[in-house]
Amino acid sequence: MEFLCYHRDRSASLPLRYELQEEHWSYMDQYAKEMIARGPTFADDGDTLTGSVHIVDLPDAAAARAFAFDEPNYQAGAYRDVLLRRWRNTLGRTMWDFPDDGTGGSRYLVLGLGSGQAADLTVPPGRNGLIAYGPLLSDDGGTWLGTAALVQAPDPGAARAVLTPDRYADIEVHNWQFGGRPS
Repeated sequence: MEFLCYHRDRSASLPLRYELQEEHWSYMDQYAKEMIARGPTFADDGDTLTGSVHIVDLPDAAAARAFAFDEPNYQAGAYRDVLLRRWRNTLGRTMWDFPDDGTGGSRYLVLGLGSGQAADLTVPPGRNGLIAYGPLLSDDGGTWLGTAALVQAPDPGAARAVLTPDRYADIEVHNWQFGGRPS
């Protein structure tokens, strides 16, 4: 089962995150084979960290909760909250398989928080900039709660346009970049 985990930073937690950087990477190294996508999110200035997103394939919801809440930054209080949802990998690949066509653009995490009738359950046509895409679901997979995408696009507006605007209670767009231990 695939899960999206988005840890949102607590205000002024950057020094703590830097202090725990190696612990965070070591923790994530344990999940390397299960990782579909990962990386930090940033404020509009492009420099200030605002969170950390991980999409992982884990056995069940209990394993996903352990992944999210045993994470060293979470344990130390660096995060203010955690969005943890079952997710379906409609592209069937990882971020490392993303066929970047070289046209450039920035990368974004787009979260459509659902309300009512399910929307955007399938990959939108003509979206070459999709790095990861799929519905957010309840733990049992039976209820649609929204849609999440990692997108390469020219700007936040183009990234937001990957979702049908009037079908969500809210759509968040966050600057995002590929993450992981530097090589």
